[in-house]
Amino acid sequence: MNLKSLLVFVVLTQLFSNSLGAEEDRELHYTDPKPQEYKLEARASEIDPRTKEHPELGYVFKSGSKVQDLEHAVVDTRVKPRGKLVIWLMGYNSQLFDRLSSYGLHAIQVHYANRWFSKVCREQPVGETCRGNVRLEAATGENFSNQVDIPKPDGMKERALQFVKWLAKKNPQGKWDFYLTPDGNDLRWEDVIMAGSSHGSTTAARFAKHQKVGRVVMFCGPRDQLQNWQTLPSATPTNRYFGFSHVLDGGWTADHYCRSWELIGLHEYGPIVNVDKAMPPYANTRRLITDFDVKKNTRRAHSSVVPGGNAGKDAKGKYIHEQVWKYLFTHPIEKTGKPVPMDPRCNKNQRES
Repeated sequence: MNLKSLLVFVVLTQLFSNSLGAEEDRELHYTDPKPQEYKLEARASEIDPRTKEHPELGYVFKSGSKVQDLEHAVVDTRVKPRGKLVIWLMGYNSQLFDRLSSYGLHAIQVHYANRWFSKVCREQPVGETCRGNVRLEAATGENFSNQVDIPKPDGMKERALQFVKWLAKKNPQGKWDFYLTPDGNDLRWEDVIMAGSSHGSTTAARFAKHQKVGRVVMFCGPRDQLQNWQTLPSATPTNRYFGFSHVLDGGWTADHYCRSWELIGLHEYGPIVNVDKAMPPYANTRRLITDFDVKKNTRRAHSSVVPGGNAGKDAKGKYIHEQVWKYLFTHPIEKTGKPVPMDPRCNKNQRES
């Protein structure tokens, strides 16, 4: 080997070693002298003074004496970290967050301008891109819709970034800076799990179509049955989407969820599995349902798939879907079920029905 070739070899070896070192540095380890579960909260309007109210959308910081923009976070430094950040897009659910932290996940619930649903896109029939575009603007703070004007500081994406930066300063024990890019100007979206229920699950899925993320968890959703965004190319690989619904939920009986799941492409990763009649890993599928007894109460059915008063419990009062929740958030994305055909009984063209 001549001197020039030797120098090239040395340089390449050094670059490769540096690359490996960078990957090793990306492993998350806690150094907390007093390991514990941390629960933190702060108002979005106090974290970022650029934020503003949008009363035209029903979004305000206070309603009477009640604060409306309080954000929540949780991390448990006693648990081995998975290096994944859950961004929850619905109201704070302390029981769900306790479970997320017990799985070794970081989790935040952000407040952003998301009260638009009953205010815009009300024409009949609604345009097939109207709600999807509003969702994307509310999520990104970028100009995707002529129905709303939601600037960057009031979109979910920037609210999440500013909250994580605040958490990194206030709770260094939780290692929140792990989820920031080196320049601190964005989140490491590959390490983010977008999650929500109902309206929140729909926006989580719409955002994941636009922005590549680590995983999407969709409780009782997505809906938007008259929209076409579900068929768009997805920045997030489709094997990373997971859904869970009750069969008496109106969104299920009206084919809203099965439609979205199939148009996104989840039938490529296994059949619909009833979790009450199967055990983990549920054939590695992405589509889970339950039919536990809700006394024919469709409203209860809608919220029964997340921890809370409407969730299923056994005779001892313990939740029956603990394994399901853990599966949704932690099942390896590379493990998938076998493709199955689309269900012809699920109405995909609801605009013409």
